[in-house]
Amino acid sequence: MTLLPTPDHDSLGGAVYAMLCDGLMKGRFQPGDRLRIRELAEQLGTSVTPVRDAILRLAHDDAVVFRSPRDIRIPAITAARYREIRDMRLRLEALAAEAAALAATPDDIRRLEKTLQDNENALLSHDRRAATALNQSFHFLLPEIAGMPVLHGVLRRLWLQMGPLIADSYDAGGRAMIDYHYPVVEAIRRRDPAGAAVAIMSDITLGGAAIAARVGQATESLPPPGAANMMHQNS
Repeated sequence: MTLLPTPDHDSLGGAVYAMLCDGLMKGRFQPGDRLRIRELAEQLGTSVTPVRDAILRLAHDDAVVFRSPRDIRIPAITAARYREIRDMRLRLEALAAEAAALAATPDDIRRLEKTLQDNENALLSHDRRAATALNQSFHFLLPEIAGMPVLHGVLRRLWLQMGPLIADSYDAGGRAMIDYHYPVVEAIRRRDPAGAAVAIMSDITLGGAAIAARVGQATESLPPPGAANMMHQNS
């Protein structure tokens, strides 16, 4: 079980929930992992109550399966659930990328470039945990740059469910987990909304082939990256 940092602000229950969410989205937990309330409380230096409350909130978010206080697990995503989350991400992250391409400042582009370079360094040093966290950071920068907090919140819930699977697939994905981020940055740099949408959809489909394989998906069943153009034209 990965050790988590001790909460340092007043709302202990909210702090525990936030840290567990962060751990899920950044791949610190794996599908099938069992969460033990008392063990987490000891790691965090809290009583069991805020941990239990946080776990119940995560169960409401569909991020954990709560069968009993002694049987709490990170779920393994089914193929049908993966398809649904993937299809939602395709549309929402394409929308975020389009808006980011129009709103990005030079500082925003530098943030994207630095996140991408840090991700490269993590891949080269075989630091899967850091690489997974930086991958999530890159994707979340798009709605942040776009100024779309509602969309960011929706994506956050999807990533709570996808984070463990992405982390579990990261080694198998290799360079494909990062290569498709470069066209995203290039499209945003040239203020090309349609190009940014196509690029992020390519990342989710082609870059996510290892994730699809992890849940038994055939890569051929994924929609082509060019579908972003159709979506853009039909919107």
